[in-house]
Amino acid sequence: MQDATGRGQRSGRGIRALSGGALASVLGVALAGAAAAAPCRDDRVTITGPWGSAAFTVAVADDAAERAQGLMNVPELPLMAGMLFVYETPQTVAFWMRNTFIPLDMIFADGAGVVRLVHENAIPHDDTPIPGGDGVQFVLEINGGLAARLGIGPGDVMQHPAIGPDAAMPCAAAIS
Repeated sequence: MQDATGRGQRSGRGIRALSGGALASVLGVALAGAAAAAPCRDDRVTITGPWGSAAFTVAVADDAAERAQGLMNVPELPLMAGMLFVYETPQTVAFWMRNTFIPLDMIFADGAGVVRLVHENAIPHDDTPIPGGDGVQFVLEINGGLAARLGIGPGDVMQHPAIGPDAAMPCAAAIS
């Protein structure tokens, strides 16, 4: 992936390691109230909306090198797994699918973790930029088609320790 400034935006650190034990443990859809009260973990993103909540086991890409690698060359992704891209500040971002083997949904969120845009079923190996919009600080990539199946859309809220104290859905307590 690449952002609007031409810097790489893909990362794979941890996804191969997670694909064993941690990613094999699939997290399902939970009740919205339970997710709001759940403590946060670095390896989990919870998204909550009017449809309920879903928790994803994630690798975190929070520097330029990690974002540059992303999910490139990853042959498969467990059902409720993904990668969370974290930027230092809200900004304009665009992603691409170069060297990415699996279709992905990209969930773009602002600095408070509020979902602003969902791009569904990005096409593997496509170099066409996928704009996420302005003011994006977090991007969650999950298996293509899963966002629609779960009902994830604009206005839903992400929960993760990286979102910080101004999060729309703050963490009860962070666990590493």
